[in-house]
This record gives sequence, C-alpha cells and structure tokens, in this order.
Amino acid sequence: MSITKAYELAKAQYAAIGVDTDAAIERLEKIRISLHCWQGDDVAGFESAGALDGGLAVTGNYPGKARNKEELFSDMSFAFKMIPGLKKANVHAIYCEPKKGVDRDAQTPDQFSAWVDFAKQENIGLDFNPTCFAHPKASDTLTLSHPDEGIRSFWIEHCKTSRKVSEYFGKSLGIRSNNNIWIPDGMKDNPYDRLAPRARLLDSLDKICAEKLDTKYTKDAVESKLFAVGTEAYVVGSHEFYMGYAMKNKDVMLTLDAGHFHPTEVISGKISSLLLYLDEILLHVSRPIRWDSDHVVIMDDELQAIAQEIIRNNNENRVNIALDYFDASINRIAAWVIGARNTQKALLMAMLAPNAMLLEADKKLDYTTRLVYTEELKSYPFNAVWDYYCEKAGVPTGLGWFDMVKKYEADVLFKR
Repeated sequence: MSITKAYELAKAQYAAIGVDTDAAIERLEKIRISLHCWQGDDVAGFESAGALDGGLAVTGNYPGKARNKEELFSDMSFAFKMIPGLKKANVHAIYCEPKKGVDRDAQTPDQFSAWVDFAKQENIGLDFNPTCFAHPKASDTLTLSHPDEGIRSFWIEHCKTSRKVSEYFGKSLGIRSNNNIWIPDGMKDNPYDRLAPRARLLDSLDKICAEKLDTKYTKDAVESKLFAVGTEAYVVGSHEFYMGYAMKNKDVMLTLDAGHFHPTEVISGKISSLLLYLDEILLHVSRPIRWDSDHVVIMDDELQAIAQEIIRNNNENRVNIALDYFDASINRIAAWVIGARNTQKALLMAMLAPNAMLLEADKKLDYTTRLVYTEELKSYPFNAVWDYYCEKAGVPTGLGWFDMVKKYEADVLFKR
C-alpha cells in the first residue's frame, strides 16, 4: 500500500473521532527542535581546552567522531536531511573559532561567524550556551559561585560575552536564540554553609543579566541539576534556586532537563505548574538511566507525557524544545536522528487526539470516556500519518533514513 493511500485510510479513521490529521501536520510543521552540536564530537569543541569535568562524561568509542569544524558541520548537515520540520543547532561556547590569547571571558561574536554561515546554508536557527567547564578556572567545580572574586569575575564575563553571541545569532538569522546558563557548581561532600555560595551565584546572575537585551533576538535561561559526579552532596544551582530566579526575573526562562532530577521525578509533571507563573520555559529533552546519563531519547512514556503537556493546552509557543544527550557507543548521526524524530513523533501523537473533547470530559468528571479514548488511541494508525508527514517534508520514511546513514558511515565516517 502506498504511503498516500495508507494516510487517507488513517485520515478517515481519525476524522471519525473528530481529529483533523492535516491540521495536526500543519501544527507540527511550525515547531522548531534544537539539536545539540556536542553529540557529534563527544563534547570536544574547537578550542582544545582539555578533558571534560563538572560531572560530565561521554562513554564509548564508536568510530567516525567529528574532529574539526568541517566534519561536524558535514555530519550535522547530513543528520538534518533525515529530520523533517523546523530545526536549530544548539552551540556551546567551546565551539568557537579559537583566537590566540583570547580566553572565554573575552570571546567575541565573530568567533562564531562560521556557525551563522552554516545556519544560513541549512536554513536553521541557532541557540547558545556558555561553557563553564573543561577549563582550569573550573577545576574546583565552582564558577559563578566561587569564593575567589577573580575566578568568579572571569565566569561572569564569559556569561556576558555568551549573551552577546546569542544576540548576534538572533540578529543574523532573524530567529531568536536561547542562551542557556548551566554551571557545574557544587561539592562532593556536605558543605558547612549552603547559603553563601547561592548568594554569590545570585549576585553573579544579576551582574550577567544587568544589561537588558532585546528578547526578539535572544532570551536567557537558567538550568538546575540535582547532582553530578563530584557534586553528589550539594549543587549550588538547585531547581528551587533557579525557579525562584526565573519567577523574579521575567526575561529569564527556567530550563528543565529531563535528567537533572531525582530518578523518580519527571519534568512532564512540572510543565503545567510552571506555565502558570512563567511566560516561557526551555526543555532539554534527554533520557536518564538511574542518573543524568544523557541517553538517546526513545519513545518512552515520559517523552510522550512531555509532548502531551505541551500540546494538550496549546503551549508549543511557550515551550522551547532542545535535545541534550551524548552517546559515543553508537553512530553519532543515528543518535541525533533517533532522538529528534522520536521527539517529533511524540508531539504528533499528542496532536492526533480529540483534545477538545477529552478536555471537556475532564471538566465533566467523565473519567470513563477519558480512559476509553486515551487507551483506544494507542492502537490508532499513527505511523501512517507520520510517514505521510515525512514524505511531504522530503525526508526518508520508515527505516529509509538508516540505510542512508549506513552509507554515509561507510563512505565518510569509517574513513576518518
């Protein structure tokens, strides 16, 4: 059966319960997904600063890792061809064009001009992140909360320059760039004073964000973490700290990373509460296994729940979606594609539900109707709609993308 014929049958089946599949596809086409550049080279970057720290670790040694800017751009460009819809590339500060004698506290937008050229070529947007790790001044696992004023000032200046780079991205491309601040600050064992580091972090953030930038071009976000290797006992930038900061400073978004909470916590349950108080939030969609292990996103219950929280109350314009994982044990391009397509599938699946009717059922306390429909929808022909969307977008359907990745792997990656 052809993809179009299968879609027409699925369209009729969904229409019988009041779902317009054409409208769902049009809605999905407007959602932009930000793909993290660091999946392609195991968070190595271009500045050759040194090994990862701050609780970050990339495991595996699959062949074909990008070794330079040209290879990373080539790999990302190829991955984009497998992924339908609107996209961004999410860039860390270590992916600059290095300048001799220029440290991170003095980075300038022109050091990232190659990313703007790449984005224009690919017709994508760009997001940004200061890199407060893999640097001698982060060796104590303290940056913006460091008691040494000189070290703290260095990282404040780095975050200020990062805001300017993000603004440059937004102005150059006409697509807003989100500037996400995550720091590794914390302690391996119990601190005596939990307040003072947080007071220093608060002061640092206020200094970083003192200059008001046009949110048409860039918007800041702050990202919490529960713990990491080396900060098991205490993390300065906790969820409560950053939630309070974002609520107090309306131009700053709160970032929810799926792996940055207790293993029994999920970010899907937080979205609706936060949107009552915040204009926007930023998501880092990942898959933790026992801790923040950043596994490739799969179509699990939590991914579907995240998508449902975004879609059911029409919040896609208030929730910014970015991916954040790094797996060096499998083909890195496949990792990008699997995670991005699964995220889009979850969003589409959430759209292919009679949302208005089910919201009304909730309001009427009609729990029987709610359970019947949500269960029956699990066996509806979602995949026929997804394949049609992919074909319409000009990207491979089914396993067709994997055949192309395997050929690229043989022709390009295995020859590196």
